[in-house]
Amino acid sequence: MRKRAEPEVFRITGARQGLADDVRGRQRRYIISMSVRTLSVIAAAVLWNVERHVAVVALALGVLLPYIAVVIANAGRESAPTLPSTFMSSPVRPALDAGDDGAESGAERPYGQG
Repeated sequence: MRKRAEPEVFRITGARQGLADDVRGRQRRYIISMSVRTLSVIAAAVLWNVERHVAVVALALGVLLPYIAVVIANAGRESAPTLPSTFMSSPVRPALDAGDDGAESGAERPYGQG
């Protein structure tokens, strides 16, 4: 008899996110970050003569957010070491024992053995 090759079983929990979904998520994060930057620059311009210290903080946020937005948007498609491996071996099924066919004296065999 030929021994069949064990098939590899794919774990869906170990599958990576699709490329289109990953790009869409990065674009969404970047647009949100840049929208916050635009609002902070507008707030800095509006508040400059009213609350100068708040305007300076908003302006600093508007200056720093482009860098942060690019770093956040490019932080994708990295392998996560905490996920299980993508492939797992198929379960091993135990073979039946080729025991003797005679009845044992005074004792019964457990179910599945003989």
